[in-house]
Amino acid sequence: MSFTHSHLSKSSLLSTGQIVAAFGRHYLVEPTDGEILSCVMRGKKGGAACGDQVTFRSIASEQGVIETILPRNTLLYRSDAFREKLIAANVTQIIIVVAAVPSFSEELINRYLVAVESQHAQAIIVLNKIDLVEPTRVALATLLLYQKLGYTLLQLSAKKDISSLLPYLQHHLSVLVGQSGMGKSTLINALIPAAERATAEISSALDTGRHTTTHTRLYHFDKNSHIIDSPGMQEFGLHYINDADLAWGFIEFHPYIGHCKFNNCLHMNEPDCALTRAAQENRIEDRRLSFYRKLMGTRDSEK
Repeated sequence: MSFTHSHLSKSSLLSTGQIVAAFGRHYLVEPTDGEILSCVMRGKKGGAACGDQVTFRSIASEQGVIETILPRNTLLYRSDAFREKLIAANVTQIIIVVAAVPSFSEELINRYLVAVESQHAQAIIVLNKIDLVEPTRVALATLLLYQKLGYTLLQLSAKKDISSLLPYLQHHLSVLVGQSGMGKSTLINALIPAAERATAEISSALDTGRHTTTHTRLYHFDKNSHIIDSPGMQEFGLHYINDADLAWGFIEFHPYIGHCKFNNCLHMNEPDCALTRAAQENRIEDRRLSFYRKLMGTRDSEK
């Protein structure tokens, strides 16, 4: 016996949508057309991320079950030897938000950039709170290196004027990342005035209390531009990137990879290393090579 769609119950129809918020194993899915639903994953399948395109079935009013995660273009996540933490899927741009106060971790910036390069995405560094003039001057001295490497560096005050960021959001699915206290939430509220109200509504729907920064949330900036807010991160494990590929996360190293004496050179203390030579001859910044070697040196503790 065959059935037409008219014989199927509405709950059995497979629909497509995008995850616009992730709360552990619970997700908010925005259908291609229709109202946002609160969903769970079917069975014990792997986790989904904010930004994922999914298929789902509606099982009740405003509730559904995610059946499959559609193929991703990119996936930003962090990991150690024991677990992975998915942050955002299908993003084309990562916006690293830093501020002079509280002080930021340059090592964390380097870790983000390695993750960005592994996904072949774009990166922007936003220096927030520039109204703090003297601390900003000190922070800027550190960050100019990354502008020299070719990364976009924007200076702004999220509380006063975010207009310089707006052109960079066009036609991108961006994700904001950074340590707690850098001003990501202030930036989101400046970009999306309704964000605070929307997150309060979402928290009410999921019975999770008022909005906290423990979950990721996607906002539509305009029809073709979208932005994901993520919780503050004090660390970012790169366990998923193998030793041989880690150096590719440093864009200025690319011309020298493969030119060392040994084919399996990890650019630590091996003889006749092309990266060591390049640093000695000031063709790459010794500071970046030191960060690379620190990342290599900490990998055992991540295993």
